[in-house]
This record gives sequence, structure tokens and C-alpha cells, in this order.
Amino acid sequence: SMFLNTLTPKFYVALTGTSSLISGLILIFEWWYFRKYGTSFIEQVSVSHLRPLLGGVDNNSSNNSNSSNGDSDSNRQSVSECKVWRNPLNLFRGAEYNRYTWVTGREPLTYYDMNLSAQDHQTFFTCDSDHLRPADAIMQKAWRERNPQARISAAHEALEINEIRSRVEVPLIASSTIWEIKLLPKCATAYILLAEEEATTIAEAEKLFKQALKAGDGCYRRSQQLQHHGSQYEAQHRRDTNVLVYIKRRLAMCARRLGRTREAVKMMRDLMKEFPLLSMFNIHENLLEALLELQAYADVQAVLAKYDDISLPKSATICYTAALLKARAVSDKFSPEAASRRGLSTAEMNAVEAIHRAVEFNPHVPK
Repeated sequence: SMFLNTLTPKFYVALTGTSSLISGLILIFEWWYFRKYGTSFIEQVSVSHLRPLLGGVDNNSSNNSNSSNGDSDSNRQSVSECKVWRNPLNLFRGAEYNRYTWVTGREPLTYYDMNLSAQDHQTFFTCDSDHLRPADAIMQKAWRERNPQARISAAHEALEINEIRSRVEVPLIASSTIWEIKLLPKCATAYILLAEEEATTIAEAEKLFKQALKAGDGCYRRSQQLQHHGSQYEAQHRRDTNVLVYIKRRLAMCARRLGRTREAVKMMRDLMKEFPLLSMFNIHENLLEALLELQAYADVQAVLAKYDDISLPKSATICYTAALLKARAVSDKFSPEAASRRGLSTAEMNAVEAIHRAVEFNPHVPK
């Protein structure tokens, strides 16, 4: 109490100002992180690190769990070990996820999955100037829409509006009646949504992505020329770049699904050379998947040498691929009897450590 009595009003003013400054800095950082990664930093830290320490459990999971104690414990454990991670190997909703629903009658995607993908869509495919173009304004709302049919209808509406407005009559001479037909660019993001969610086969999705590529490439070239004219044009170019990279990556994935794996590998390599700084799409993980299918293990090792770095964020694909290669290198000569007599060699120890590291990162993959 004696200490509190000695405090002056200046101290409380300074304390209030300092706390306000810190709160403002946290708010600015949180806004920047959300704009860059599409998720809340505080929420991600809470879910990934603090919640397991505090033993938090998702109420919905516990309510929907089976009545047995064993199932409840397993649900509790799986929720507490949840990691938030962008999945570059995600399937196509219309052509693959929905097929699972038709066969089993079960929904493969949870509300949580849909929320994370919606954040990605809004981060990659929208910008502050979308309201200037009616089609982009419609798509901005479509990415936030949770009903699949409403999203698909909005995409068709965006293409129809773009088609209506695509023929703008411009007088060549002010006093004459001669008119020129000027074609406006198609809405690439509308084609993306239709390819992802309406197409029921990979071939249909590829066809729509090719239309999206034609529209997206035109928008990218135009915004590339204007990107230095102001922050608005810079934001548009950043969005158009994300759209173009996403389309090309999905086209490569379509090629792989349709059996054209070597073509898919070439497309992914070209894309990584063209946009080497765009690591958020994790195209190298799609490349690893295709190279493993071709059994090109030397090429897989070359990719891992670049991306399997302790300073870079890990993923299940990186960890398990590294473990696979190290285990494969010693599997031919490995003998349990010999190992029990002489112990494990250095290469075998490295393989065991890689397997442990992969399982520790994501224990659900072997299941």
C-alpha cells in the first residue's frame, strides 16, 4: 500500500500510454499477418501451442463422439494435437470430394476445413479494388458464401455479367456513327470456382481451368504493366499473380490425375522457375508427389535437399518423403538379425530418426 501511495498521476498516464501503444502494435501485426497468411496469428498460436498445454477440448467433438470412454479419449487427444496447415495436395471438391460423398453418404470436409479454405480464397483471389468491377465484386461475396450451390450460382452470374458488359460501344470519332466493339477480360476466378466445385470429372475441371488460364493470363499481363502506378494497381497485380499461379498449379495436378505425369512435372518445374518467390502455394510438394509416382528418386532427393531445411516450416509431405528415401536407401541390405548383433549403422539410425520425426509431426498419416 505504501508503494501505491507514492505513485504519481504521471505514472498512470505513462502506463496507459504504454499499454495502448503495445495494443496498437499487436493489432497492426495481427492485421498484417492475416493479410499475408489468411489466418489469425493469435488464433493459430492458441490452437497449435497453448491449447494442448491447457488440455483444451473442442465441445463439438466431445458432444458428437461415441458413448464409450475410449472413443472420447481418442477424440480429445486428436483435437488437442490438431495442427493448422495449408494442404497443397487437396482434392477437387466437385470431381473428388463429392464423389466420396456420393459413394459413402458422408461429408469428407468439416466446417473447420471449409473455413480455412474460405480464408485462403479470400486472401489469394480478392483485393481492395474488387468493387470497381461488378464481376469481381460478385466473386468477392461468392468466396465468403458457405452454401455450395450459392457459390456456383454466383460464379455463373459473374460470367454472365462479364459477358453482357464485354461488348462496350466506343465511338471512334465523336461526331460519327462508327462504333468499335471492345472486349473486356473474362472473370478468371469464376472459372476457378466452377472448376473446383461444379465440374464432376477431372477432364471437365481441366477444361474450365484452361479457360481460367486464358482469362487470368490476360489480367496478369495488364496489371504487370500498371503495378508501379500506385498501391491499388500493386494490389491488383499481386492478386492476379496469385490467381495465375493457382490456375497453373491446378492444371498440372489435373494432368497428373489424367495420367500425364511427366507433363505435370514439367509444368510444375516451369512454374517454380517463373515464380520462385511464391512459396505459400508449396508447389514443391505437388512436384514431390509426381516425382515419387515416376519413381524418380534422384530428382526427389534433389528437391528435398532444397526444401528439407531445419529453418523452413515442415510439412507431412516433406517429413514422410525424407523418411521414405532414407529407409529405401538401407532397406535392401537391412537384416533384423544382423542389426541385433552389430547394432544399427549410421544410415539406419538416420532412417529411424527420420521416421520418428515424420510420425511426431503428423501421427495420423500411418493410420
